[in-house]
Amino acid sequence: MTTALRVLPACGPLPQPRAEETDPYVFHGRRLREGVRLEDTSRFDDDVWNLGAAMLKKHERRFILDFTLIPAGHRQAGKELCYAMLSGSVPAGETRPAVGTIRTAFTEYIRFLRWAADRDTPLSGLTGRDLEDFQRHLMRTLPAVGARQGARAGVRKFWLWRSCLPSGALRFDPRHVDGWGEPAGRAACENATARIPEEVLGPLFVWAMRFIDEFSADILAADREWRTPPPAAAEPHAYGDLPVLLRAWLDERIAADRPLPAWRGRTSTTAIANALGRNRISLARYRHMIDEAAAIVGTTSQTVSDQAIRGRLDGKPWIEAILADHTERDGLAALARLLQDACYLVLAFLSGARDSEIKHLKRGGLTVERDANGTPFRWKMRSLAFKAEDDPAGVPAVWSIGEPAARAITILEQLQPAGTEFLFARLQHSPGIKPDAVSQVLTSGATNARLNAFAAWINDYCRRHGRSDGVPDVGGRDWHLKNSQFRRTLAWFIARRPGGVIAGALAYRHHCIQVFEGYAGTSESGFRAEVESEQALARGEHLMTAVDAHEHTDLTGPAAEEAARRLEAFGARARFQGKVVLDDNRLRRLMTKHDPAVYPGEYVTCVHDHQGSLRTCPPRANREPARPRRLQAPGLPQRCPHAGEHRSLAARDRPHHPPSCLPAGPAAAASAPAGGPPRRDRRVPSQEHRRPGARVSRPVDVPAEARVRRVMDQYLTECQDNGTRPSVLTLAAKLGLSNTTFRRHFPDLAKEISAIRSGPDPSAAAEKQPSAYEILSARNAKLRRANRSLTENLRFAAAQIQRLAVDNNRLREALEASSKITRIDRSDRSRGR
Repeated sequence: MTTALRVLPACGPLPQPRAEETDPYVFHGRRLREGVRLEDTSRFDDDVWNLGAAMLKKHERRFILDFTLIPAGHRQAGKELCYAMLSGSVPAGETRPAVGTIRTAFTEYIRFLRWAADRDTPLSGLTGRDLEDFQRHLMRTLPAVGARQGARAGVRKFWLWRSCLPSGALRFDPRHVDGWGEPAGRAACENATARIPEEVLGPLFVWAMRFIDEFSADILAADREWRTPPPAAAEPHAYGDLPVLLRAWLDERIAADRPLPAWRGRTSTTAIANALGRNRISLARYRHMIDEAAAIVGTTSQTVSDQAIRGRLDGKPWIEAILADHTERDGLAALARLLQDACYLVLAFLSGARDSEIKHLKRGGLTVERDANGTPFRWKMRSLAFKAEDDPAGVPAVWSIGEPAARAITILEQLQPAGTEFLFARLQHSPGIKPDAVSQVLTSGATNARLNAFAAWINDYCRRHGRSDGVPDVGGRDWHLKNSQFRRTLAWFIARRPGGVIAGALAYRHHCIQVFEGYAGTSESGFRAEVESEQALARGEHLMTAVDAHEHTDLTGPAAEEAARRLEAFGARARFQGKVVLDDNRLRRLMTKHDPAVYPGEYVTCVHDHQGSLRTCPPRANREPARPRRLQAPGLPQRCPHAGEHRSLAARDRPHHPPSCLPAGPAAAASAPAGGPPRRDRRVPSQEHRRPGARVSRPVDVPAEARVRRVMDQYLTECQDNGTRPSVLTLAAKLGLSNTTFRRHFPDLAKEISAIRSGPDPSAAAEKQPSAYEILSARNAKLRRANRSLTENLRFAAAQIQRLAVDNNRLREALEASSKITRIDRSDRSRGR
């Protein structure tokens, strides 16, 4: 057993003291922001260092290092460490950290130096036992493992940078102290950022696109009206005509029974003056006329403009009016911020760019590539990249984005004034905006707060309007959104596609695919198992629907009999003793134990077989031959002709899976027209894909819940008349939606159908129930299995004990040999007698 380390000799040369007659600028080795002079920055002897001069990112907060928080006895050591990291000499093996990193670690320096001040010992006099006490102090004060790891990393800096600390440093590496470290809660290669659950991301993204496509026209029109100054009078006003104009305007309002505009409960003379084209000060003497009219028709909150609302939601205006008061829930300032947040959400999720990269997006940063006919086929976003780059001010970088993200950039360019360069600058009509603020671009903390406010606004809007498509909670609590979660979630979706890890590594500008796997999730973290579980659930429900409709009997091909046999057995197990397994937990257990290894596809149904493979896909009548779609089933090869691992058979059209409309064939696309898009780029639309009859992917139109409810009632009635069980997959097909889309937008209806399907089968209720003997036999069989398992575990435990006894004996002999202990053999002594 080892003991705590005591003071060890210092390794390497002793630190050289800093010249006391000098008082250097702490940023003399740093690049400064544009327009900042070195003479205006902090010096070493200052008790507070302003870090804003060296923070080059537009979205960063301007921090300070307040050394008055450190006890006087260790304040010099803290200054020397921070100065070396900012502009001093860097020890061998270390790199100069970023300014923001130094500020984050400064909190841990304060924690350690305050604790060290209570020991009444210089840093060079601390021993291993002292650091063990500090570790116990961390265990008491910091409950989170990550926080304790950060605190220990801050302590170790006083050893790694010891050559720069003449006033005191640690004399040994803290890592050599017993009990200094503790196991991490997550694998080192796994990204610690949580993914956004699909049930949260779905409504968020839908509402963000509603703001961009439906609500933005009204918000931008109100914003233009707010920015437009009132027109100047073409001619001088005639003296004495103001009361006449005011009386006529008020009489018109009274005749139309229209309330007068009000500002925070009182009639707004500013709005009335703007309507009359006069100054509000001149209306002060006629206040009694305005109050009399207000007593008749009442007042309403002042709107930005009188334009009608054009945006529609379920066929109705999405809002009554856009108000001028920035404190109102429906005010222009609040809605403009929500529109900016919606654009950020779409860009963050569809581009995969980091928060710093999105915040440096400028006007004109969108590039659209078009073919010879002027049709756009590729959209690119230009901004700055910072991480792992040599220039701390960022280097130009390009991201390929989708058309919805391009629309978001276009909306941002209209939302910001013409003279504003950065698209995520603070909006001018937001409360508390300062033209000379240090940080004109939204900080990361402000963005996180606004993203959660965006989700709260969605739920409040749905509650006020009786809608059910709000953002659900997770585990009884609202999901806390962070800007880094969108990049992490997109990586997870990309990695689920064939070849997605390589494509994601290129899109995320990673140096190797292992880094991207850390974003998406590794096999050790359960990523692969999670994806396979989702695919197995979807396939199981698809197979159950096919068995219920007796579609498995109509398959043709070499493996048709084998597929029918497997599916018949699968359906029999699913209906065993009248129980239905279409809820997720039962279906997952059924697919784990009795997976039929049948993989339905668009054109062929594959049967997994390790013995050999046959591939015959005869074309159907009255249909052009089509190229089979590449399989995406877990555990199966992606190329069928030479795999030798499964058999495929042609399947007929299913009522819940309509046949696709494909182009005439690959021959028409063999040569691209001059000036057209690249021939092998499948993402690029061309005339071949846009001819009549070709299927073009487009956003899915989600129907209203009332219509879905009507279709569901009709479908349940049909199932009751036909004696069949309802299925979420079949109902989604009736609405033209996929199974996943239906479950994301209508989770309550999906649960209702699953509950009906999970109920007892009326036809099975009349069947004979198992006898007492059958029940007893089943219980005995279960006990026998448990007994066998326990016996095996007992044998394994006995073997482990034996192995531990042998290891213990070997270690004891090694310890005695190293300690030069001579063993007295009692058996030899007894024989000598």
